[in-house]
Amino acid sequence: MSKIKITYLIIILVILSGCSTTRNLPEGETLYTGIKNIEIENHDISEHGQKTIDEVTAAISVAPNNSVLGSAKYRIPFPFGLWVYNSFQKYEKGLGKWIFRKLAAEPVTISTVNPETRIKIASNLLKDYGYFDGNVTYRVDSTSNPRAVKLSYEINMGQPYKIDTVTYEGFPQRADTIIMKHFDERLIHSNDNFDVTQLNNERERLVTLFKNNGYYFFRGEYISFLADTLARSGYVKLKIVPGSNIPKEAKTQYIIGKTDIKLIGYNGEQPHDSISARDFTVHYFGEKPELRYSVLRKRFLYRSGEKYSLTRQNYTQEALARLGVFKFNEFQYTPRNGTDTLDISVNSMFDLPYDSELEFNLTTKDTKQTGPGAKFNLSRKNFMRMGASLNLELKGSYEWQTSSTVDGRSSVMNSYEFGAALTLDFPRIILPWLKNRIDPFRFPSSTNFKVYADQINRAKYFKMLSFGGTVSYSFQPKRSMKHSVTPLNLAFNTLQNRTEEFNQIAALNPMLFYSLNDQFIPSQSYTLTYDNSFRKRKNRVWWENSLTSAGNITSLIYAAFGQKFTEKDKKLLGTPFAQFLKYSSEIRNTIWFNDMHQLAFRAMGGIIWSYGNKTIAPYTEQFYVGGANSIRAFTIRSIGPGRYQPSADNTYSYVDQTGDIKLEANMEYRFRILSKFAGGNLNGAIFLDAGNVWLLRDDPARPDAQFTFNHFFDSIALGTGAGIRYDLDFLVLRLDLGIALHVPYDTEKKGYYNIPRFKDGLGLHFAIGYPF
Repeated sequence: MSKIKITYLIIILVILSGCSTTRNLPEGETLYTGIKNIEIENHDISEHGQKTIDEVTAAISVAPNNSVLGSAKYRIPFPFGLWVYNSFQKYEKGLGKWIFRKLAAEPVTISTVNPETRIKIASNLLKDYGYFDGNVTYRVDSTSNPRAVKLSYEINMGQPYKIDTVTYEGFPQRADTIIMKHFDERLIHSNDNFDVTQLNNERERLVTLFKNNGYYFFRGEYISFLADTLARSGYVKLKIVPGSNIPKEAKTQYIIGKTDIKLIGYNGEQPHDSISARDFTVHYFGEKPELRYSVLRKRFLYRSGEKYSLTRQNYTQEALARLGVFKFNEFQYTPRNGTDTLDISVNSMFDLPYDSELEFNLTTKDTKQTGPGAKFNLSRKNFMRMGASLNLELKGSYEWQTSSTVDGRSSVMNSYEFGAALTLDFPRIILPWLKNRIDPFRFPSSTNFKVYADQINRAKYFKMLSFGGTVSYSFQPKRSMKHSVTPLNLAFNTLQNRTEEFNQIAALNPMLFYSLNDQFIPSQSYTLTYDNSFRKRKNRVWWENSLTSAGNITSLIYAAFGQKFTEKDKKLLGTPFAQFLKYSSEIRNTIWFNDMHQLAFRAMGGIIWSYGNKTIAPYTEQFYVGGANSIRAFTIRSIGPGRYQPSADNTYSYVDQTGDIKLEANMEYRFRILSKFAGGNLNGAIFLDAGNVWLLRDDPARPDAQFTFNHFFDSIALGTGAGIRYDLDFLVLRLDLGIALHVPYDTEKKGYYNIPRFKDGLGLHFAIGYPF
């Protein structure tokens, strides 16, 4: 940046910093600059008390302008948005108006905060949580600016009330029998803290309980609570009773009658024919139903004559949605006149039968390789009328080397990759012995069959062909827990057209050569994923653990015929097969302060142990770091293993750097820059990334690559950086600039910051979606 530009920038900052933050406030308004203090009397330090304080504090806490992480107390010392507001408010058009619209921050005033209303809400919250004697007050604290103030609050919690006894009275005999049958599931117990939120939860539990037992028209307003605080000091005697004037329909237990499904074409084609069996009728257009009758019937988790159940209704709607073939499903429930029978009609409109997606990318590597790539996906929904999805993926990329050292030319076509994959996805478990009318899992389950082939060409070195197929299952016994099982994954890698130069490279580095050599990879894997983000909690956790076993079942079969389990050179169809165990784990934790500020963490690690038939892990199974979703100061596969670094004139530097062990950690602070910017939100991020990969065994061709505890911290690559994200809800465009702080190898520069030149440690990444 030139001296003149720097001077202008300093002048602008000085001018803005001299601006008043209250000069253009509306007449009679006072600027709110945050909370000065919150005092708590009779503080209940129990878990319930802390929960109450958190709710009360949230009710009175309002973030002032330029707050830190949405805090109501701490502010950034430079109120840029207010400076812009006061300096550019006068402009009605032109550049000044644009600056005001994009950068100005609306002043947060005392009238906006409205502390009188907030202390009433906060006092009511205390009573809701059982602190009937509690109250909240406030005072106004002046500042050096006569038109700007702070607020202080005093919270007097008083004595917490507890539940004395809980009884359910006045319910009809059938309803009372249902309550007693599920009595142990109640959410309110003697000696619990009185808590209105728990009362509401208990009401919802009872409503769901009744609806699951046929009471379709029952609602929460038909349940009342009677609380007596006089019978025993500090306690609440609670009665749960039915409300008054409950309509007859709400007292009736309904059974399911007939079900009519009306299938509507994606162009609005109306049904003109039907097929029916046992009170279940499908109305369709065309010569036969677009979705097979049996597939559709299995999505409905009830039968005629059964009691109505809200849970089965919800699962049925989810099961229909998971088919992915309908634009919408509209359910209508109609009671038959004078009976306890409930008929169901469903209007289901088909979605477009095909989906397609085209993605372009540009890859650059520090090996001076650059080039474009593309991926095309085409999906056929409702394949063969089975509710399955047939997906075709075509991908390709090519790279040329920009270095003038390649045959004396500045640009030479050097490498390419292309591949195809065909996948058939069923939104259910497909097993020969599973012939029940529904899957045994209430949450999403799927079966995936896949075949693929990939061709890789490294000009002047080799071609590699990879192909194979997988069968995998996934199911969720709970909404937060997902299991994925791959009982069959058979891959085959074969090197083609090896050059003499490649053979020379193989002689210098046999471990890398063996990882690329011809081999079968027959494997099985299991993955367990925990995800609580659906609860929209402040603290959201995602944790995935995966275990893969390759070649071991095949080796057991060989052992049954007399060959040792750990014997080498065993072959499958004339080709050696890989034998290894691989474990990886990744945990993500995102702390949501609010929609404007989040703090995200990720820690991940993995290890692969090859033995027996093959003591070198297949190249495609090894770990790597770097890139847009890893350590962003470095390009993909450019760090490690360990403290090893290929020399600049290394003839096999085209081989990416991988390892048997991986450790990585990331931290990222995410914040809102501009809301509703060109149809989306413009967000920013500051991040810190660290990690590396290592070898389990010593490799003479790659010194210092083996994992040891000596120099462990020095062998961790570290980078920081910042990025911007354009969030359109359905799509996130991300641009990150990584800045290297430490590389694990010797650069002849002393100190922890060992980057020879600052520009050598920069990594720019454009990507879609968040990194984690």
